[in-house]
Amino acid sequence: MDIATVIGLLGGTGLVLSAVIMGGSAGIFINVPGLLIVVGGSIATAFIKFTMAEVIGSIQVAMKAFLIKVDPPDKIISDMVSYTRIAKKEGLIALEKEEPKDNFAAKALAYLSDGYDEGLITDMLNKDIRLTVQRHTLGQSFFKGIGATAPAFGMIGTLIGLVQMLANMSDPASIGPSMAVALLTTLYGAVVANLVCIPIAEKLQFRCNEEQVYKNIIVEGAVAITRGIAPMVLEESLKIFLSPKKREQISNNKDGDSSE
Repeated sequence: MDIATVIGLLGGTGLVLSAVIMGGSAGIFINVPGLLIVVGGSIATAFIKFTMAEVIGSIQVAMKAFLIKVDPPDKIISDMVSYTRIAKKEGLIALEKEEPKDNFAAKALAYLSDGYDEGLITDMLNKDIRLTVQRHTLGQSFFKGIGATAPAFGMIGTLIGLVQMLANMSDPASIGPSMAVALLTTLYGAVVANLVCIPIAEKLQFRCNEEQVYKNIIVEGAVAITRGIAPMVLEESLKIFLSPKKREQISNNKDGDSSE
């Protein structure tokens, strides 16, 4: 589970609720018509924009923002170098004994152990990457769409509240509830967009980029194995995926190990 996402959502929600409670009665911030306008309207718009299958798929993709954490690039590089050593010593068929936790890595090793040529392995793995990016992009579009429409429905609720208020100026008792709808729907729209939907969309974009990096490392490693490249050469070539600081850290660790 990605703790940062959970901390952000809970922390942001807690801060908003704290401000509400410290400012007086929390009950005045609960308005069912306003929630129906913002939440119901935003969800209805999403169903208009996307198919049912796309909505369900977007929600499933969004769960990655909470539940799935990709291994860091240096760990993936280390694994690929290890697989290269095994292939060098025991042959490609020995890779079928390896059982990586990642499905994409397992697929790459299966292709290698089955004797697929370099071009076919590259095409099939890159196709997998493209489809993954497509799914992530759909999920991002879904939440960005809700993030864009929620404030708009907040404004719609504000207009509805103002119309109700102006239509009943002769009844002072109706002015307060109508004004509450007018103001609270704007608040609901801003919170739904800026605390939930837009951050989730941006986290999915980050996850997509992260997943592309680690899958590209696996593709590069698989191609190197088919070419019989030496493990040390592969490790150096894959370090391009690391930040300069991480490369320096790995080099320092190796120097320390060799001195011992």
